[in-house]
Amino acid sequence: MAARFVNLTRNDTEFAVNTLLDAMQDALVAGHHIEIRGFGSFSVNHRAARIGRNLRTGESVAIPEKRTVRFKPGKALRGAADERGG
Repeated sequence: MAARFVNLTRNDTEFAVNTLLDAMQDALVAGHHIEIRGFGSFSVNHRAARIGRNLRTGESVAIPEKRTVRFKPGKALRGAADERGG
């Protein structure tokens, strides 16, 4: 970004990007949905507790519930990726 906007210093650019990422992280931690038009959306999914299996021993293992972040690319991003050959 600093190269594209010559009036911004590297430190200004770094501060702006870090501020944006911190705000996105705070919103996701609070359980909010984030949509960036043309880019995609981020959401928090809840994964319930379940019983898994240790592949080496075959032993059953309890997997606790957890929240994960999901990213769904927007139409414009998918189109741009397809045009460039992925």
